[in-house]
Amino acid sequence: MRYPDTQLFINGTWGPAADARTLPVIDPATAQEIGRVAHAGIADLDRALSAASAGFAIWSATGAYERAKLMRRAADLLRDRADDIAALMTAEQGKPLAESKMEVLAGADTIDWFAEEARRTYGQVIPSRKPGVTQLTLKQPVGPVAAFTPWNFPINQVVRKLSAALAAGCSIIVKAPEETPASPAELIRCFADAGVPAGVVNLVYGDPAEISGYLIPHPVIRKISFTGSTPVGKQLAALAGAHMKKATMELGGHAPVLVFGDADIETAIAAMAATKFRNAGQVCISPTRFLVQDSVADQFVDGFAKAAEAVRVGPGTDPDSAMGPLANDRRIPALERMIDDAVARGATLVTGGKRIGNSGWFFEPTVLRDVPVDADIMNDEPFGPVAVINRFNTADAAFAEANRLPFGLAAYAFTRSSATATRLQNEVRAGMLSVNHVGLALPEVPFGGIGESGIGTEGGSEAIEAYLDTRFITRLD
Repeated sequence: MRYPDTQLFINGTWGPAADARTLPVIDPATAQEIGRVAHAGIADLDRALSAASAGFAIWSATGAYERAKLMRRAADLLRDRADDIAALMTAEQGKPLAESKMEVLAGADTIDWFAEEARRTYGQVIPSRKPGVTQLTLKQPVGPVAAFTPWNFPINQVVRKLSAALAAGCSIIVKAPEETPASPAELIRCFADAGVPAGVVNLVYGDPAEISGYLIPHPVIRKISFTGSTPVGKQLAALAGAHMKKATMELGGHAPVLVFGDADIETAIAAMAATKFRNAGQVCISPTRFLVQDSVADQFVDGFAKAAEAVRVGPGTDPDSAMGPLANDRRIPALERMIDDAVARGATLVTGGKRIGNSGWFFEPTVLRDVPVDADIMNDEPFGPVAVINRFNTADAAFAEANRLPFGLAAYAFTRSSATATRLQNEVRAGMLSVNHVGLALPEVPFGGIGESGIGTEGGSEAIEAYLDTRFITRLD
């Protein structure tokens, strides 16, 4: 499939920016330009806001059953087009084709989940204190939504916000990533082709600061959803708060992995190596700080290093590639700086640590051990294929390190002890904890962090609530 130039989608029509500006799209496997994406300006944003306002009037008055039917039709179209969309995603983002297709198909499952939730936005009848009084709560869509999404999962990050908004009866303006524009555009096309009315779904690209700075304060927008870094998330949450807008924030993490001496070490290595190097480690819930009990630390380090060295790195289009390139050239010097800093402070580089070749943005799967707590990589998420493995002696020490940082997105643990598992679920401060397997990011379960990792959830039955207002009505007959 030829990589297309990507246009804006406003009020049911695909088209260029009003001033015809575009940005290049780069293939991270070759570092070569493969296409262009339209760059929206203020005039385009004004058109999108007008369309979203009119679209909300139509969509909020559309019955939940009809909304669900159109959403399921979009999910079917997404499945039918999965191979072509996966090829676009691999071209622009770099991940292996198998991972891209898995993301597309998972996106269809997410749409189906929220389609069913559209019919379950229940209110309540509250028993009254005296005769003749009726007390009701109603759930109603909050209004037009502005959604901001990153490049690491071009469909996954859009589809959660888009599906929840549409299920609730909201219209939406999606500001999708300029680096990976074509695959989210094809997701939007599925909804348009399914028959979602013009103006309900709108898609723009451009300068992130300009677009967020214009959309969030605008009176048309009533709800914000953002996925990205904690520093940017704080700025956008503050802007939303200044205008009393609802905000869901899925921000950065630095996921700890607690491996206890009684764990099945081979299972832990296999599960965590696959998870660590998925999407070249460019995953907000990627396991990064491995805390391994002394009695099994050497076994774990040796096994994990062998697993890292066995990962075949290459273009995502090669069926033998298990890991593709980093998505942009900024990640290579960032990783090199963190690794050099850790080694300078006394860490041991077990394997990897270098760029691969000089064409494209490939990087070796990397393992560091015995990294001091003051190293940068112990405090800032590397967002790349780098695992840090440190030892612990007592469970108290492991819990203290797991909870040391202000982040609280995901955490993982391996143990055969029921008592330890109970302590983990009670004491590890993370929005998501997976014990003895990897069970995160399914449509039907919550997805979100606590602390500086965000506000709210983008999965499970709670996710739609952020797109609804609860109204109370009391009536005396």
